[in-house]
Amino acid sequence: MNSVEGKSVQGLYHRFLNAWNERDARSMADHFTGDAEMIGYDGSQAIGRDEIYSHLNPIFENFPTPPYFGKVKSVSFLSDNAVILRAIAGMVPIGKTELSPELNTHHTVVAVKEGESWLIKLFQNTPAQFHGRPELLEKMTEELKELLSK
Repeated sequence: MNSVEGKSVQGLYHRFLNAWNERDARSMADHFTGDAEMIGYDGSQAIGRDEIYSHLNPIFENFPTPPYFGKVKSVSFLSDNAVILRAIAGMVPIGKTELSPELNTHHTVVAVKEGESWLIKLFQNTPAQFHGRPELLEKMTEELKELLSK
């Protein structure tokens, strides 16, 4: 992995999470390519930067969204201009101080380089429910708890 480009992609992911944490739908949408796709936690799809914005804006206007704490697990280059980033993330509900394991998720990002900038082509947010394997959920939550102390 090109460490400079890998760090740039990781930076894209963390800026994207920061936009969520700031409840800024415009900033989140601006991290995507014009024809990108976002698959949300509930399975909803939004295609294109404008539709992604239109999907996110009412969420921020109508719901007290908890902040994400994300940890990049891998960055795999498909080419010099395409990469898959895989991360895990958890949320601390508003008014709470601990992660809620039922909100843990896997994030998959396909990013592409346009000019000198990395943008998200696909973002998929998959609940980490680990049906019948509570030890895996506990392990993931413990790993994410390390982010809270930073």
